[in-house]
Parts: sequence; C-alpha cells; structure tokens
Amino acid sequence: MQLRVRHTTGFTYAEGAAASYNEARMTPLTTSDQVVLRSRVEVSPTAWSQEYRDYWGTVVTAFEVHEPHDALTVVATSTVESTPHAVDVAPVGWSDLAAVSDEWCEFLVLDSWVRPHDDLGAQLDTLRASSDTPGEYAVGVFGLVHDHLRYLPGVTQVSTTAAEAWEAGAGVCQDVAHATLGALRRAGIPARYVSGYLHPSAEPVVGETVEGESHAWVEYWDGDWRGFDPTNAVVPGDRHVLVARGRGYGDCPPLRGIYSTPGASELFVSVEVTRLR
Repeated sequence: MQLRVRHTTGFTYAEGAAASYNEARMTPLTTSDQVVLRSRVEVSPTAWSQEYRDYWGTVVTAFEVHEPHDALTVVATSTVESTPHAVDVAPVGWSDLAAVSDEWCEFLVLDSWVRPHDDLGAQLDTLRASSDTPGEYAVGVFGLVHDHLRYLPGVTQVSTTAAEAWEAGAGVCQDVAHATLGALRRAGIPARYVSGYLHPSAEPVVGETVEGESHAWVEYWDGDWRGFDPTNAVVPGDRHVLVARGRGYGDCPPLRGIYSTPGASELFVSVEVTRLR
C-alpha cells in the first residue's frame, strides 16, 4: 500500500515569540517493512535548518527562527510504500533473554514513564509463572493491557505515566504503549516505543484523503524485533507508517523546542492521510 501523510503542527503565541529553537521528528524511516519515496519538511517563518539522525536512528530536522513571529508552522509531507512481512526467526525461550540483556539494556529500563502500577504487578507475576515462553507472556500482556485501558482522549496528558493511566483505566495510544512496555520489561523482555501514523480505515479507499492520526505502538524482542499495536490489538500492517523508535515518548516527540515569549502558547496539530495505490 502506498500512503501520503501530511502532518501539520506548530504553535501560536498570544504575545508573539522573539525566537524559537526546535526539533521535528516527522520524517518516516525506510525499513524492511516500508520505503520512503518522498519526504519534505517545511517551516514557516523561514528558518535555518539541518537534518541528522539521533541516537535511536530517527530522522531529526533541527531548525531555528531568529525573527519575531506570532506563529510557528511545520508541515511534513511524506509518501511511503508499505510492504509488511512476517518475522521468520524462531521465538526464544526465557533463558535466551540473558544473551541479549546487555545489547538491549536500554529497552529494559523501568523508568517512571513505563513502570507498571502496583495493582498490575500481581497479575503480571501470575502471567509470567504460567507462560512457557516470552512470546506467550507478551500475548498475555497485550490482552491484559488492551482490556483494561480504554481509549479515551482527554483523560491523560502528554506527561501522564503508565501507572497513572492504569489507575484511570483509560488513555490514548501513548499511554497504552507505555503500559505495555513496562509489563514486558518487568519480565526481562526488551521492548521499545514506536511512533508514527495510522490510516484510520481498515479498507482505505484509493485517492480519498481522510483525517489520520499520530500513533504509537511497541516492538519487543522474541528472536527478532516483532511489532504489536496494543491500542488496536493488531500486528502493525500496511496502514501503519513508522517514524521513530526509542525508550518511550520522551525519545520520539514529533515537535520539541524552546521559545522566547512573555505570554502563553497553544499547540495545533492535524494529520491527513491519502492512499495513493
């Protein structure tokens, strides 16, 4: 499937900004499952910019606006060809995880973003004791988190932790991904956060532009990196467009920066997705 994604985001400043310095992570990656055919990041007002890859391999557009401005707009337009394929590596056993614990140690950290709620601990211990393999445990975690966390925007904020979302019983894809990561890492399974886009229709119509969304899912180690979208309880497919990977949302924000203004700012975001073929 070929998808075009147009992601528009930025800030309006109530009293104007004297300058701003930002990083945008809005350019999809070329991977074994997708090929980026075209990509462009446009910034208004006109900014000095440079592109680089961060520690996690994500494409970052760093830019600076040195003139006074009332608003900052970033538009990232990408065309991606998706060709998902199944992982053909045999699943591992619990004893095999020790061999990769050093290599993937950063994806085993239980920081405040992902640490499971105390009430979830007992359920995870029971699930771990009854699971013969890490893969079996992971499937159990996916069901547990999906059943407990209801997708409900507005209940959580960008700074909400997995434990807080679990206590609320609801959240957005970021919260579901964080809760899943914590549950996997607690059992010693390396797991990483993935951000990107999702076409909302199960059967996208060619040529139709629809309101899409920024999305988050996870990848976990089971002989190789395997993906799962715990919010929708599906394996990521050709409707998913991968942009960034990291330990959690803090490594993958679409837009982050600092600005000089005496007043408040307001974020705006829109995503349009079109199936081209």
